[in-house]
This record gives sequence, C-alpha cells and structure tokens, in this order.
Amino acid sequence: MPIRKAIHFAATAAATLTLAVASSAQAQTAAKYEVLETFNVGQGTYVRSLHLDAEKNEMWVGTSTGVHQVNLDTKVPTNTFTRDDGLANEYVFAIGTDTEGYKWFGTNAGGASTYKDGKWKTYFPMHGLADYWIYSFANGKDGSLWIGTWAGANQYFPKTGEFKTYVKELINEWVYGLDVDAAGQVWFGTEGGLTMFNGKVWKSWTHEDGLGAPNADDRPSSTNTGLGTRSRHDLSTMAAGMQTYNPNYCFAVHVDQNQGVWIGTWGGGVSRFDGKAFKSYTVKDGLAGTIVYSITRGHDNALWFGTSGGVSRFDGKTFQNITTADGLLDANVYALAVAPDGTVWAGTRHGVARIGKK
Repeated sequence: MPIRKAIHFAATAAATLTLAVASSAQAQTAAKYEVLETFNVGQGTYVRSLHLDAEKNEMWVGTSTGVHQVNLDTKVPTNTFTRDDGLANEYVFAIGTDTEGYKWFGTNAGGASTYKDGKWKTYFPMHGLADYWIYSFANGKDGSLWIGTWAGANQYFPKTGEFKTYVKELINEWVYGLDVDAAGQVWFGTEGGLTMFNGKVWKSWTHEDGLGAPNADDRPSSTNTGLGTRSRHDLSTMAAGMQTYNPNYCFAVHVDQNQGVWIGTWGGGVSRFDGKAFKSYTVKDGLAGTIVYSITRGHDNALWFGTSGGVSRFDGKTFQNITTADGLLDANVYALAVAPDGTVWAGTRHGVARIGKK
C-alpha cells in the first residue's frame, strides 16, 4: 500500500480539506495521466460542482455541505461558505459567473445565491427564478446567464436584473446540462432529451433520434425519474444492485472546439451530435462508466468525462481511464474543471482529485 502524507487545513464547520500527496512509488507505476493529489472534504460529503476563476487563480469547490474558495498556488482554501455566511443552502450543485463578476451558486432546494466583494444575495421564484432546485449555469453570447432548474430554464440579464423563463419550449422541464456554442445556440440537457435554442427556433432530440447508446447489457430501466410529474426524486442510479438505464436523461452537455455537442447520458454513455447524427461511446469503446455526469475539455482539446466508473480522457481516438485503483476517492465523478496549469480537478464523494502528468 502506498504511503500518503496528510496535511490538514483549517476550515469552517462545513468540512475540512485534507491534501494527500501520492508517494514516489505510486508515481513510478502510474499511467500517462495520474492522480497527483487528493483533497478530502469529509466522509460522505459530495463534491457536485467545480468552477475555475482564472483571473483570480482560484478553484471554487461546491459540496453537499458548503462551498470552498481554493487558492490554486497554495491549494489552501481561503474561505469556506455555508448558510451562516449567506449561502442559500449548503448543497451546491452548480457554480457560475455572470458578466458583472458575480459568482452564482445553484443549490438543492435553496434557490440561487450570488456573491461579490463579500456581499451575498439570494434569488427565489418570487424574484423570477424558475425553481428552488438549480443544476447548471452557462454564459450566453449576449451577456446573459442561462440557468438550468427543475422547472425549466432561466435567462438572466445582469444589466437589468430581468429573468426570462422557458418551460414549454423544452422537451422536458428538468434541466441539468447547459452549454452555448460559437453561434450563440444554447444546448439544454434534460431528463427527457436534448433541446437547442438558436434565439428564434427551438428543436429537440431523444433516444429515438440516436441520443444515447442502445441497452446492450439489458440493464433495468430507471424508475427514479420525475418525468411528467412535479414529484422530487433523488439521483440514485442503481436498482437491485445493477446500474440502470435511461438514455434520454442528460446529465451534462459540452460543445467541443469543432462545435460538436457532447451529451453525457444515464446508462447510454456519451453521445456526440454533429447537427445531423449522433455517435455514442460506451464502456465497450473504452469509456470508464456507462453513466456520464460531467464533461470538460483540456488545454489540448482532449475531452474529459466524469463517469460512474471513474474519469476518462479521450483524445479523439483512444480513452485513458483513471479509477479508484489509481487514487480517485470514489468511482462516481460528478464534476470536472481544468486549472490554468492544465491539470484536471475531479469531484467525487469524499473529495477532489487533481489529475495530470508527473
């Protein structure tokens, strides 16, 4: 067993970050990309969101017990925020930044909170927010901020403070993934499929159109869904000890450098849409897991996927996987972000792993 050196940092009651540095023996046997260090946020605590602030050289780590502001030079948290500090709810599912420099924190049942210069403000549906459950942010080409919720999508205009809400236009109102392409088209990953809005026209696609790979392993269909209901549900992906299958359920959306749209699905692997057809990748192609929770792109344009089986890096031809055997704190990877030095941060249950080359 490799020896690990633990260094404890002071934090608030939300959690304590612990830095674990891999031993030299582990480095000698590691693959091209490996876990360089891990940050523990507490046993059973989930890291659901990561957000880079390149200008301030910070990584924001959203957990189920609060949010950490981490200096990327020292890897030390400079602040930890909870409800006591002004955060609407400790469970932070999404983090974004608008054009006015406000950090946005999307919470689980607490609405959205903004933070700038030490001041907090919280938005509820009474203020124009579509719902109390917030799961994604994306910056529009017009300066607006798109917000994915469990009751449709908001378009927020920082200059005026105006919210617009879209529900019926979407294929499904439960919005998880969001991204904007070079043409300004907004892509929404929902529980019922993929929707695109180009400013005038809305268009949607489902598994019947090719989204998500077929159920080749005959896994059970997921019953854990709110489709057509307003009932709340958890994000459990297992049934009778098996991973379930729901290819219309889109956890993540990412537009690549060639304007291809990648969609992380529940059980259908990851699909790339070129505007005409879908191409899907699964564990049979080398992907680490069948469920894809998060997607990001490295400085070299390689794609990184956070899956139910670990992290996958895809260079367009081959996959390299990083799993718990390589040092991840848990197999399910819910959030990914790329730091200025090119290392990739991966959020799981228990903490964060920093992945890169030795």
